[in-house]
Amino acid sequence: GFLTGLSMSVSDLPILYSLRRCPYAMRARLAIAASGVTCQLREVVLRDKPEALRLASPKATVPVLVLPDGKVIDESLDIMRWALAIQDPKQYLQPEQGDVEQMLALIAANDGPFKRHLDCYKYPDRHTEDEQFTDAASFLALHRAQASELLMGLNARIEQQGYLMGQRPCLADLAIAPFVRQVAQVNRGWFDAQPWSALSTWLLNFQSSPLFLSIMDKYPAWTPDSEIVQFPSV
Repeated sequence: GFLTGLSMSVSDLPILYSLRRCPYAMRARLAIAASGVTCQLREVVLRDKPEALRLASPKATVPVLVLPDGKVIDESLDIMRWALAIQDPKQYLQPEQGDVEQMLALIAANDGPFKRHLDCYKYPDRHTEDEQFTDAASFLALHRAQASELLMGLNARIEQQGYLMGQRPCLADLAIAPFVRQVAQVNRGWFDAQPWSALSTWLLNFQSSPLFLSIMDKYPAWTPDSEIVQFPSV
């Protein structure tokens, strides 16, 4: 019933709490838009989180999806798989090369080690308690180097076949691209100077794709008085 939006009233649609620039929320929106499922979008401001979000998910981080039956999905990867299990016209859940286990392992490497290095590179001053921390510049350089090793691994895959697991994108491409975008934005000059031209092209293609552009509309912060915002926008 989520597919047409016509068979149910808009207020019965799943509710997605999101934040435009958050890579986790971004990938949830990518999968929802790719699936053709319609949701109510509630844009969140992190310094002023709505009570409804806290009630739905105690950890109160985006994205959070509340289904019409009250079930809550509050992990971005689970939201992606939920949407694409309903409808997956581009076969993102089925990689062209390799298997689903390998695809999930790639995403796990992004969400674990890579995300940690990205955070330490982007916000070195938040990690002064870390035993490796001597000064911000050295700590940043250390984690940037470690992130780079993982990025070179992605570059090698893309160089071979165009995408992370074959000649067309899969769930891993959608799940990882928002984080590569984030690392590129920390210091664009440095990123563009690195020897990963396949990765850079892949990122540019991702950022100029109709799918990505369709999920990056700006919305005002949601309040209980807000009009319902349908996502993807009709």
